[in-house]
Amino acid sequence: MTIKQELVDEIELLLRYNLDTTQEGIKVHHSARQGLIDATHRLFKKGLVSQEDGGYLTDLGHEAAEHTQAALRILTSQN
Repeated sequence: MTIKQELVDEIELLLRYNLDTTQEGIKVHHSARQGLIDATHRLFKKGLVSQEDGGYLTDLGHEAAEHTQAALRILTSQN
């Protein structure tokens, strides 16, 4: 199984969210890399973020970000 760049960009955005608070969002500016801008639009359409340019995680988005961040911690741990 290969991971397309579009999915990698979505994962990168989910990793940027601070899960310690629901009061902190992100904004993807128009000057960002086009892949991240497009990924933000896709996450919005999927119902994971509250705004087309980022915003806050929805409940579903928070769950997805938790899993994504946990997977990264596991994969990058030094055992």
